Amino acid sequence: MDVIYFIFQQTMFFTIPLLIVALGGMFSERSGIVNIALEGVMTMGAFVSILFLNITGDFMSGQLQLILAILIAMLTGVIFSLPHAYAAINMKADQVISGTALNMFAPAFAIFIARIIQGVQQVEFNNTFRITSVPVLGRIPVLGQLLFANTYITTYIGIIVLIVSTIVLYKTRFGLRLRACGEHPQAADAAGINVYRMQYAGVIISGALAGLGGLVYVVPTSTNFNATVSGYGFLALAVLIFGQWKPIKILYASLFFGCLKAVSAAYSGIPFLNALGIPSYFYKMIPYVATLVVLIFTSKNSQAPRASGVPFDQGAR
Repeated sequence: MDVIYFIFQQTMFFTIPLLIVALGGMFSERSGIVNIALEGVMTMGAFVSILFLNITGDFMSGQLQLILAILIAMLTGVIFSLPHAYAAINMKADQVISGTALNMFAPAFAIFIARIIQGVQQVEFNNTFRITSVPVLGRIPVLGQLLFANTYITTYIGIIVLIVSTIVLYKTRFGLRLRACGEHPQAADAAGINVYRMQYAGVIISGALAGLGGLVYVVPTSTNFNATVSGYGFLALAVLIFGQWKPIKILYASLFFGCLKAVSAAYSGIPFLNALGIPSYFYKMIPYVATLVVLIFTSKNSQAPRASGVPFDQGAR
């Protein structure tokens, strides 16, 4: 049972950031804007928030420090996403190119600033955020060990983000308008919806969640940040496509890829896999090979929002 608990907990550490970032990408694309910059936004959100943890580590610790870092990561993600929103919405620029530019800028900026501040690009922090056991809930047989032991509050934040995203997308006027802008913006405009405002809202939500996802990816799995999120933003895009731009399906896709990522990162802690003697690089390739295979077999039937990636021109009908 200890092995099962270990695999499940590791899976959640990798699933939650994928889920959060993919949901962020969903909001952007549902508004009609492709946010290929998820990788760069994750990097910036992680860098600024981890730098905050590094600077405040001498006089702060625990969950309050982490909550403040979460807010900083989300704000950073919003700010860093605004150039992409302006280029895509106001300037009608190619959304893939503007997103790619941000992906290239983020790690270079993180390395440059980190070296100016501390002389090296690696930003370290004290991880004082792990919850050994949630009071009362941690004592529940089986379920307590799976969900409420050796965990982080980021796991529960990810679940809350999923629930809120589902409600907002399908049960609110905002969600209906957002989906209308991603499917047929001209019709939405004719109905009196401010398409530009909805698209900005979609990109801003996407930036906030991607920035949060950057921090959520780093904290449970490391004690330092080295200006990279290991391609997790691109993996989140694959999860988004595999999940058909729908929250619950995105959850299933996140669990699938999160499990593969957990195996690739923690195979040495699984006796059966460790005994096989397979080289480590083989396990590290698994999530990305699986991504290619899944996209090959599912992308043909993918149904993205019809207007996703198409600049909206208010004068066109």
